[in-house]
Amino acid sequence: MSGLLLKDKNAVIYGGGGAIARVFAREGANVFVAGRTQAKLDVVARDIAAAGGTIETTQVDVLDQEAVDKHADAVAATAGGIDIAVNAVSVPHDQGTLLADLSLEEFMRPIDGFLRTLFITSKAVARHMGGERPGVILTLSEPGAKLAVGGILGHAVSAAGKEAFSRVLAAELAPGNVRVIGIRPHAVVDAPAAGSYTKELFEQAAAAAGQSVEEMLDGGAMAQGTLLKRLPTLSEIAETAAFLASDRAGAMTGTIVNLTSGAIVD
Repeated sequence: MSGLLLKDKNAVIYGGGGAIARVFAREGANVFVAGRTQAKLDVVARDIAAAGGTIETTQVDVLDQEAVDKHADAVAATAGGIDIAVNAVSVPHDQGTLLADLSLEEFMRPIDGFLRTLFITSKAVARHMGGERPGVILTLSEPGAKLAVGGILGHAVSAAGKEAFSRVLAAELAPGNVRVIGIRPHAVVDAPAAGSYTKELFEQAAAAAGQSVEEMLDGGAMAQGTLLKRLPTLSEIAETAAFLASDRAGAMTGTIVNLTSGAIVD
């Protein structure tokens, strides 16, 4: 038991972070998952409970600041504090439409959606972190933060914004013994099969390449654009998140961890 990365740590996961929740529970964390879709929460809860892990799920609209605040306060009160928070919230948006045909609403949807949830969740948990118990906030972005390709204006700006948010928040929270790290995975090869919104998100790009979404991700055009010629898996992202959230990564903060399979080389 002493070898568990996250033994007795209290971890709050917002959104569709089922794979991360499962790995965190396996590594000894007390997991609290908050999201809008009860059916998805129930699936994660059953899996973790069946494996002997500790999990509590709550249906919360992550765009409702008051509701998120109340949930974080309740978790901290019952668990004795919050050690880890992960924002894995999904915001459906456009990819593939060029400026001439892109509406202001479509451009702003990922920017407002992703950054609003990141602000709300980070503010809710930060006040319950740090001090004698080190805290960790993990965020998720995308390669669009660095890529210069057409058709991803709103997506790219939102991704870059999430990474900037993480860096600046790391500077703010470091004196209180809280680390902030961004994770930048590429499109996840097995996410559509797990129910991710990325199946619909990539349909336009896949059709343009004459492929199905599954073909594009599994060895297809998107995978071939990486050095490894493959895309990351949910397991790889979750295992990396567990390490970053653990004390073994205690010297890491204010940085972005590159899980793009070499699509972007830092």
